[in-house]
Amino acid sequence: MDHIYAYTLTNGGASWNAPVVVSPVTYHIQQATYRGGSLPSAEIDQAGTVYVVWADCRFETNCSADDIVMSTSTDGVNWTAIQRIPISPVGSGVDHFTAGIAVDKNTAGSQAHLALAFYYFSNTNCTNATCQLYAGYVSSVNGGASWSAKVQLAGPMSLSWLANTTDGYMTGDYISTSIVGGQAFPAIAVAFAPQGRTLQEAIYTVALSVAGGLAKARTDGVVLLAQQSTTWKKGSAATLLPRWVIPPSA
Repeated sequence: MDHIYAYTLTNGGASWNAPVVVSPVTYHIQQATYRGGSLPSAEIDQAGTVYVVWADCRFETNCSADDIVMSTSTDGVNWTAIQRIPISPVGSGVDHFTAGIAVDKNTAGSQAHLALAFYYFSNTNCTNATCQLYAGYVSSVNGGASWSAKVQLAGPMSLSWLANTTDGYMTGDYISTSIVGGQAFPAIAVAFAPQGRTLQEAIYTVALSVAGGLAKARTDGVVLLAQQSTTWKKGSAATLLPRWVIPPSA
């Protein structure tokens, strides 16, 4: 995928207007055989503003790793400059991808509550044997102007623990986040060491606060406030709440 496009309509779906370019996409392809990609995720707030996020390497030197970036629109035609969500410092070597955004439908504009789940490699320069995969979470209470520190939800996971496909190891393209009753519920795939030839990979969720933070999102990619990653204090991914189970391999 080399662009993010948006379509609009004004007649209940009878016909659609011509697509407009939200942004070109510059994507860092992982060295490991991992089925990831720069899949977009979009939601809408109470006032009708659309928020779209995807993985993009434009803020990293030589496109060395992916960040999660965001653009918004109030009409689906005019889109804001791309903002880098400050999950990790620029140049950290952390590779972020496959994100799912949620917007609290009871909030809007500069007070919109956002929640974002995503996967990441702790070191972009890794291989099938050495990659350490994690799931993470950040939130905002001011429409994405600033974000909380990263919460580690799961990991590290070895790629060999994941389902393998013709396109590489995968967590699935199905990450998502919803905000219900003011709390965020990310849906993430979590894997544990296989038992023999049987994979131990399933979909989990957990209730998280949408608290926001002081890490500023910037269109130039600069993080104004150094942030320290935090680990979810209630335990490991094993204590997340299982919702749907991926059938084990034979």
